[in-house]
Amino acid sequence: MTELRTARLLLRTARPDDLDDLHAVLSDPAAMRYWSSLPHATIDETRAWIDATMAIPPGEGEDFVVEQDGRVIGKAGLYRFPEIGFILRPDRWGQGLAREALEPVIERAFDVHGLPRIEADVDPRNAGSLALLERLGFIRSGFAERTWHIGEEWCDSIYLSLARARWARRGEP
Repeated sequence: MTELRTARLLLRTARPDDLDDLHAVLSDPAAMRYWSSLPHATIDETRAWIDATMAIPPGEGEDFVVEQDGRVIGKAGLYRFPEIGFILRPDRWGQGLAREALEPVIERAFDVHGLPRIEADVDPRNAGSLALLERLGFIRSGFAERTWHIGEEWCDSIYLSLARARWARRGEP
């Protein structure tokens, strides 16, 4: 089981005993506002989500739960290569934790999995996620209208991409 450690976080493979903590995130309307599905209405939805995450074939993706101080606070990873995704409990927003979780995920995607690029699909209203991805070096590569039908609402997409070479040059003038 792969584990990634940062100064404040542990990223690891999901386990069945993460159910309650992950359900707290995935059933939260604020956390799920710009996600690709409605908030989970039942614990069974979250259980199925965990099962799917744990069943990702090794060559197709790699997703991690994000743990802080022994408690799962979200997820970060690539459910299917090369698309990155992340979600945190709203009470953890604004503390730099998403960036702290994404940096080792990105590093691993390039160094271990050999991806030439990482992609993201973000709701244009999700200013926080767009700003974070751009700070990490992602570049906007496209826009499409009405790409997701979530509940009764159509949502648009901004597409972003981060090339391995751009990531390798981060920090250079």
